[in-house]
Amino acid sequence: MGTSGWVYPHWRGVVYQGPQSTWLAQYVAEFDTVELNGSFYRWPSEQRFAAWRDRLPEGFEMTVKAARGLTHARRLREPEEWIGRTTAGLHALSGRRGPLILQLPPTMERDDARLDYFLSALPDWTRPVLEFRHPSWNDETVFALLERHGAAYCVMSGARLPCLLRATARLVYVRLHGPDPEHLYGGSYSDDDMAWWAQRIREWEGAGHEVYAYFNNDGDGNAVRNARTLKRMLQA
Repeated sequence: MGTSGWVYPHWRGVVYQGPQSTWLAQYVAEFDTVELNGSFYRWPSEQRFAAWRDRLPEGFEMTVKAARGLTHARRLREPEEWIGRTTAGLHALSGRRGPLILQLPPTMERDDARLDYFLSALPDWTRPVLEFRHPSWNDETVFALLERHGAAYCVMSGARLPCLLRATARLVYVRLHGPDPEHLYGGSYSDDDMAWWAQRIREWEGAGHEVYAYFNNDGDGNAVRNARTLKRMLQA
């Protein structure tokens, strides 16, 4: 259980006290995973990944969001160069490495052959997760393709995004982008919402899945508050 990103100045007073240099330590004192989303905009150096590894405690996992150069510029075409850069960074995280989340652009329509080639070239130890934003991908053939490669379908909650409760790998990955029906990343989930998601997570775990859930509604610290609530419910 964690959040998408952690470097948010508006989280002061919600989770953070003191200078930004201490925020990661304060975050890991409360949660056991985080989704690195800055890597989407600018891919970090191997040295940067190693520095995070050295700051993270044993048992903590940093999930990494693939660079937009791969997902949005290349749209998974000719991925070899980006796969090399990606795996080098993930290797540097070593024992603190979580899954690799690939968010495809909403304008990228279904292309089974391209996805199949990409997943064949990507090492399975990266534990890939695919978040599809174009509705054409929501098809049984695509889900079967993911299963064949051991890749996880990203379960989404957010404005105008389909919430399909599909498990295509042992890993189940949930991104909670906020309950606002009109705006992504907006709003705060109610306790009833959180109870519903807690039940879904228990069902997945009962079926032998390992579940990762990240809140992306960072405004007003809602992601932190919602993650705390869901974590508390699951521990009850």
